[in-house]
Amino acid sequence: METVRNRPFGPAATPVAAIGQGTWRLRRPAEAAEALEEGVRLGMTHVDTAELYERDSGSETLLGPIVHRHRERLFVASKVLPQNASAKGTVAACKDSLVRLQTDHLDLYYLHWPGPHPVAETMRALAGLKDAGWIRHVGVSNFDVAELEEAKAALGPGVLAANQVLYHLEDRGIESEVLPWCRRNKVAVVAYSTFAQGGWVRDPKALQALEQVAKETGRTARQVALSFLIRDPSVFAIPKAESLSHVRENAGGDFDLPKDAVDRIDAVFPVQAGLRTA
Repeated sequence: METVRNRPFGPAATPVAAIGQGTWRLRRPAEAAEALEEGVRLGMTHVDTAELYERDSGSETLLGPIVHRHRERLFVASKVLPQNASAKGTVAACKDSLVRLQTDHLDLYYLHWPGPHPVAETMRALAGLKDAGWIRHVGVSNFDVAELEEAKAALGPGVLAANQVLYHLEDRGIESEVLPWCRRNKVAVVAYSTFAQGGWVRDPKALQALEQVAKETGRTARQVALSFLIRDPSVFAIPKAESLSHVRENAGGDFDLPKDAVDRIDAVFPVQAGLRTA
């Protein structure tokens, strides 16, 4: 079976798997752990979690033994909750995540979304964690262009590495402003809810077009969707899988679509304006 390829990530051009593994709302821990291990074997070495996901379903604790076993291969990302993202709270939250994940550093640490604490205060805390070696890269999540500018100004040039955002075929709003800004500033875009949180494709004609491309390329419709979403080299995807069959299917989404297929998908899934977070 093919393995997922790495591509340059953020201003440092760190090699990171184009398709990684999300861990939000894991409901079947034993199956999820098995799927995550298989994903690592298939090159999906970018694993994403958050303190919110720990509270929701224990995902950092679940990931801990996997991170411990494969630490040198993995790019591990987590997030601080906005309500905890004060100068001191960010440090405390990061320390707790490190303990649960059984590691001495995170490869990427995000502010999960803008919240009650000033963005500049949180960015300074994240920069301090980077200087101390607790994290390698600083990220934000669910930020629009104005918020990205604020984070960039607080951090200085070449520090902001990623913006994690909602992105799927029926919500391509980031392509209007957020993705172009990130591309210009060498900030990676990490797509979550790549299959619309289970809603998948609602338009029968659009689904038919997607399935036709899948037939022509020898892939599944979901693999075609992933390939389309990561067609821009600035974009990375972190679909969740809780079964071996799903994680293997996700890994097969790292392939290059023919231009005519990209054009056909583009035509049936129009770009909307603006950034959404759910």
